[in-house]
Amino acid sequence: MSKNLVIVESPTKAKTISRFLSYDYKVESSFGHIRDLPKSTMGVDIEHDFEPEYVVPDKAKKRASELKKLASKASTVYYATDEDREGEAIAWHLDNIFKHPKNTKRITFHEITKSAIKEALEKPGKIDNNLVNAQQARRILDRLVGYELSPFLWKKVARGLSAGRVQSVCVRLIVEREREIEAFKPEEYWTIEGLFTKDDNDINAKLNSTPEKKLTKFDISDKKGSDKILDELKGQKYTVGKVDEKESKRNPLPPFTTSTLQQTANRMLGFSAKQTMMFAQQLYEGINLGNEGQVGLITYMRTDSLTLSDKFINEAEGYITDKYGKEYFKKGIYKTKSKLAQEAHEAIRPTHASYDPESIKQHLNDKQFKLYNLIWRRAIASQMASALVNNTNVDIVSDNQYIFRAKGSVITFDGFLKVIPPKSGDDILPKLSIKDILKDKEIKSIQHFTEPPARYSEAGLVKVLEEHGIGRPSTYAPTIATIQTRKYVDRIEKRLKPTQIGIVVNDLLVKHFKDIVDYKFTASMEDDLDEIAQGNKEWQPIIKNFYEPFKKNLMLKEEEINKKDITEEKSDEKCDKCGKAMLIKLGRFGKFLACSNYPECKNTKQIGDDGKIEEPEEIKEKCDKCGKPMAVKHGRFGKFIACTGYPDCKNIKNIEKNNRGKCPECNKGDIVEKRSKKGKTFFACNQYPDCKHALWSKPTGDKCPKCEALMVFGPKDTTKCSNKDCK
Repeated sequence: MSKNLVIVESPTKAKTISRFLSYDYKVESSFGHIRDLPKSTMGVDIEHDFEPEYVVPDKAKKRASELKKLASKASTVYYATDEDREGEAIAWHLDNIFKHPKNTKRITFHEITKSAIKEALEKPGKIDNNLVNAQQARRILDRLVGYELSPFLWKKVARGLSAGRVQSVCVRLIVEREREIEAFKPEEYWTIEGLFTKDDNDINAKLNSTPEKKLTKFDISDKKGSDKILDELKGQKYTVGKVDEKESKRNPLPPFTTSTLQQTANRMLGFSAKQTMMFAQQLYEGINLGNEGQVGLITYMRTDSLTLSDKFINEAEGYITDKYGKEYFKKGIYKTKSKLAQEAHEAIRPTHASYDPESIKQHLNDKQFKLYNLIWRRAIASQMASALVNNTNVDIVSDNQYIFRAKGSVITFDGFLKVIPPKSGDDILPKLSIKDILKDKEIKSIQHFTEPPARYSEAGLVKVLEEHGIGRPSTYAPTIATIQTRKYVDRIEKRLKPTQIGIVVNDLLVKHFKDIVDYKFTASMEDDLDEIAQGNKEWQPIIKNFYEPFKKNLMLKEEEINKKDITEEKSDEKCDKCGKAMLIKLGRFGKFLACSNYPECKNTKQIGDDGKIEEPEEIKEKCDKCGKPMAVKHGRFGKFIACTGYPDCKNIKNIEKNNRGKCPECNKGDIVEKRSKKGKTFFACNQYPDCKHALWSKPTGDKCPKCEALMVFGPKDTTKCSNKDCK
C-alpha cells in the first residue's frame, strides 16, 4: 500500500513531525524554495503582464525529481510548509512541479506538536492563491527594482552596488539619523541635588522649585546660576513639607510578535535580528529532549499577532496557580493593534507552559536557552496579575522655600514580577511625616549637556520600520543583514552607522528616485500587498502602476546623470609621486584620493569616514621577502598588511580577525576569517601551512555535541555540523 507523503521545508522540521505520525506517513523536506526566478536574468516578462519565469535551480533539481517521484506513488500528498506567504508559495511551486495532482491537500499549524499535527490532518484545506499572489507580487517588485536600479548604480557610481525597495529605505533612515547627530548642538544645563538623612537613613532628592517657580530642564543654564542657588541654600534647615503616597499598577507586557522579539533579544541579549530568527527557527522546528525525542518548543516565529490559544491560556493558568498561587493568575487578552497583521497567527509562545526553561536547559545550547527563556517568561507573565507598587513623593522644604523632591517606591505585590523581576527600582524611602526635620549631608550642583540622538541599534531600526509600516516580520532580519553585507552600513558598538558609499547611494536615490526611498510610498506598497493577500486586489495592476513611472524616470536619469558629477571632485592635495593634482574619487568601498595623471601615475590614498587621509600605518613586522618595513593598508576587502617596497616587492598578508574558536584539527590554532584571491570569505586555521583546516561556511563558535567538529551556519538561518560524515 502506498504511503501518504508530507512535505515540509527543512529536515529538522521533517524529523520532528515524523515522530507524531504513523507508519502510513512519510515526511520529506524540500530544503527550502524548490523553484524561483532565475539568477542570471530578469525572469519577468514585462510585455506579457509581468508573467514570472520560474526555474528549478541546479542545486534543487535532484531533490525536485525525488519529491516528484515520491508524490506520484503517494496515496495523498500533504503540503505542510509554513503558514505564511513564503510557505504558501513553496507549496504552490511544489504543486506546479508535480503538475497539480488531484490527491493533494494543504495543512497548516502554529506549532509542531502532536495535537497540532493531528488537528491539521483532520482539517486539511487548499492552497491559498491570494497568499501566493501576494508573495509573487513582492518577489516580482523586488526583482524589478533590483535588476533595473542596481545596474544603474553600477554605471553611475561603482560596480557591485545594489538597491531594493525596503533595504534602500533602511539605509535612508540610518543616514538621516547620522545627519541629525552631525547637526546636533549640545545645550548646557545644571541640576541641584541633595543628600538628606533621618535616623541614619539616606534620602536622595533633586531641587524641584525655587521660591519663585517650578524648575524646568533649562532654567539653571550655567554655573553662575547654580552657584547663586547653592549660596542661598547655605545654612538652611530642612523639613518634610509634603508626603504623597499612591498605589499604582505595573501591567505585564503582551507576548512577543516577531518585531518585539527581535527588539528585546537585541536589547537584552545582544542578538542581531538574523541571530534571533535563526535560534527561534531552531526552537520552532524541534530540539532533541532526550527521552522525549525531537520536540518543537515554540510556536511559529513570523507573526504580527498578539493572540494566544485557549489551550495555552489554560495550561498557563494551571502552571501559575500550582507554582505561585491563584492570586497570581489573571487571564490576559491582547488585541493586535497593528494594521500590519497579515494572517491569523498566534503570538510567539512556548508550545507547552510546563516546559519551563530550567527543566530543559541541559538540551539547549547557551543561545537557544537565552532566547527560549525570554519567550517563555514573556508568555507566562502575560497571563499573570499586575504588580502593585506603592509610590511615594516627598517634598523637602528649606527655610527660604526651596523645594527638593525625593521619589521612592515599594512593591507591595509582585504579581508578574515573580517571572520577570525588575532590573532596578527607585529608592526605598524611610517612613516620613510632615514637619519631620532632616539633616543635609551634601548639596551639590551637577553640570549636564544634552546629547544627540543615538544611532539606531538593530532593535531601534526594527521598531521604526514597524512604526512606518515598512516591511513585514519575515523581511526585517534579511534586510538589516543585507545593508551590512553591501557595506552601506557598519555595525559599530552595536549601533548602525552609514558608510561613505551608503551616504552617496542614499543621496542619489533620494534626489532622483524619491518614490523608492519614500516612507509613505513604501508603506502603501506593503498595504497593497496585504490587500492582495486578502483577495481584495489583483497583483498585476499594482505592479504595472509602480513599474511604468519607475521605468520612465530611470530612462530619463540614464541620460541626465553624469558619473563624474557623483564620483569625482577636486581636492587641494598634490600627488607625492608626480606632483599633479589629486582627485577625490568614489569607489564601491568609499572615497579615496587618486592622481589626476592616471594611468601614468597610479598613486592612491584612502580617505577615512572622518574625511581625513589615511596614511599607511607602519608596523614592527619586517617583510620576509625583502626586509623592508610592513605597513597596514586599505583595499577593496578592508585592511591588509603590505610591504612598503611596493611595486618592487608585492608581498601582502591578511589581517586575521573574528576568532571563531579553536581549530578542531590541530587544537593549536584559532579559526579566523580570511578572504580568497577572488575576494570570497572563508574560515581557516591561523597555523597555515602547518594546519590546512578550512571551511567555506561561517562557524557558529559552538562544537557538534556528537563529533566535536565545529558547527556552521546553514541556509534559512539553520545550523549544521561541518563534518559531512556526521549525521
